[in-house]
Amino acid sequence: IRKIRVFYFDDTLATTKSDVLFTAPDGTKGSLNAEEFATQGKALLDQGYKFDFSEFNKVTKGKPGPLLDIAKKIQAARGTEDVFVLTARAPEAQVAIKEFLDSVGLNLPLKNITGLGNSTGAAKANWLVNKAAEGYNDFYFADDALQNVTAVRDAMSVLDVKSKVQQAKMSLEADINEDF
Repeated sequence: IRKIRVFYFDDTLATTKSDVLFTAPDGTKGSLNAEEFATQGKALLDQGYKFDFSEFNKVTKGKPGPLLDIAKKIQAARGTEDVFVLTARAPEAQVAIKEFLDSVGLNLPLKNITGLGNSTGAAKANWLVNKAAEGYNDFYFADDALQNVTAVRDAMSVLDVKSKVQQAKMSLEADINEDF
């Protein structure tokens, strides 16, 4: 048995205030937060919007996410050799993500943080399939976006591996307190 534990970064291990900047076909400029981009990004791209992800090369106003404690428990029990962080952010964000995670007590090797530069569920699923090809056969994957969870679950279902795929959600209490 070769275990791998993979956590998505944004809204899973951390929450940040980084935005995706855009220019609409008519020249209008604006921004989307990570959640808005996850739900609207593809449709806007199809409409001709141009995106700028430069804010995601750093961790802006980072705070612990809903599954950080689970990753830290794994670290305490088994170390972090087989714990990975996956993100749609560009590879240039790798160092900033490591610095943030170190600051909150999750100490991963830099090589275990992967910036895909791609926000699709298929990109995440393909990355995990490649890890199966490397010999991993016991998977845990957590992400806040349902489309990513679904894509990874579908990919894992056709492989001869054990897998658990989880959608990360912030607690309602935290949202209510912040809004209140």
